[in-house]
Amino acid sequence: MKTVRPKKNLGQHFLVDLNIAKRIADTVDACPDLPVLEIGPGMGVLTQFLIPKPRPVKAVEIDRESVAYLKSTLFRDAISHPSSGIEPPSGAVGGALIEGDFLRMDLTQIFGGQPFVLTGNYPYDISSQIFFKMLDNRNLIPCCTGMIQREVALRMSSQPGTKQYGVLSVLVQAWYDVEYLFTVEPDVFNPPPKVQSAVIRMTRNKVERLGCDEQLFRRVVKTVFNQRRKMLRVSLRQLLPADSSFFTLHASFLTRRPEQLSIAEFVELTNWVAAETEQQTDKNER
Repeated sequence: MKTVRPKKNLGQHFLVDLNIAKRIADTVDACPDLPVLEIGPGMGVLTQFLIPKPRPVKAVEIDRESVAYLKSTLFRDAISHPSSGIEPPSGAVGGALIEGDFLRMDLTQIFGGQPFVLTGNYPYDISSQIFFKMLDNRNLIPCCTGMIQREVALRMSSQPGTKQYGVLSVLVQAWYDVEYLFTVEPDVFNPPPKVQSAVIRMTRNKVERLGCDEQLFRRVVKTVFNQRRKMLRVSLRQLLPADSSFFTLHASFLTRRPEQLSIAEFVELTNWVAAETEQQTDKNER
């Protein structure tokens, strides 16, 4: 069968270097004994190194041309759908192919509610959405590896006080330990992207609860980083009245900028905002 044509609207850049593909596939070995879900297998350059591993492997692909190619090569007729629970026939090479959109899937249906490792050569334009879905399903995904745009990888792995530290850094590192593994140059892709790529691994930490309202935590983090050059006392006026005693009570702390705060300090700030919001509500109800 002819090869698959990379599609710009799907953000497809097919990896063609087999050595790098194997290195990426081997990143899942740090999380043994768990099944693997690959996002966007394309022509299966990474998949071919995942399937021989002694664990269940499934791949989810939205591109019909890629699905047809994979059915005729690595997966033959091994198609499954998360809602049906259909497994590949015994004569299949190994693994199962799911035709669909990862962002719309109920991940509890992929391996019958069993935790799994997430991996892939992620489409750059939806990588952040993929990781936000990972966070929403963090109890199902104790480990996530794969290749993304280098700039995003740096943001996810950066520490407080750096210019890359931002929303993704805080929200991901609240729940995962992030490792920047290695950089990948554009010339190993077809077509070559205009940016460098990087391979990362995220391993679930021991945090079960943040100790604050988690929805408000996200809102606070996103609000202050939307004005990352401003002091907290300025950006937080989007959440609280300007005349609130909050700004006097925490005046010294609020002279800082968001990139200076650790995750623990964001949790503390969220609890302060929650307490002030409750006080404002009580005043309005009197």
